[in-house]
Amino acid sequence: MDTMTKHPVMLYTEQTPNPETLKYVLNVKLLDGLADFRNREAAEEWSPFATSLFDLPYVKGVYINNNYVTITKEFNFPWEDIMLRLKEFIKSYAESGKEIVKDGYHEAIEKQGEESVDIEYSEEDATLVKKIKELIDKYVKPAVEMDGGNIEFKSFKAGTVAVILQGACSGCPSSSVTLKSGIEGMLKRMVPEVKEVVAEMG
Repeated sequence: MDTMTKHPVMLYTEQTPNPETLKYVLNVKLLDGLADFRNREAAEEWSPFATSLFDLPYVKGVYINNNYVTITKEFNFPWEDIMLRLKEFIKSYAESGKEIVKDGYHEAIEKQGEESVDIEYSEEDATLVKKIKELIDKYVKPAVEMDGGNIEFKSFKAGTVAVILQGACSGCPSSSVTLKSGIEGMLKRMVPEVKEVVAEMG
């Protein structure tokens, strides 16, 4: 007889600044690190969990980070119609113990990132880039993660910092305001060489 007791999976929802996105927080870890699936093709390659979520007609994007999953819905479905269905679906999938993301995903994403960011920085710019990355990691990332999203430094060129937005921040109407008033303002103050911050969708 199996005497091992499984902890019941509990989850609750949190609003995000993006009205089309809701964060489902669990009491179990789904993944070490994060995984962002904007479309079904990416999900089918790497995540059985995200693929099964995309089977639902109202799921437009799936972002997984440690113990939460942020769902972006199709705009013509109101949350009150689908929120509980999604909650039950995520709960039962987490309880099933089935694979969330396939092995090798993070390595593959890292490799893609390295290929796309082959930028050689001068010594002066390299110092600035290090400082910008540290500021983003320390001050911006934790706040963005609280909102069910992620931000990554992409590049710095001629005073312009490019960042990648993922999860709830991607396509969020308020993210451009946050980006311009919050992140850009802070970076300009701390690193005078920064002239503007632009976002690219990850």
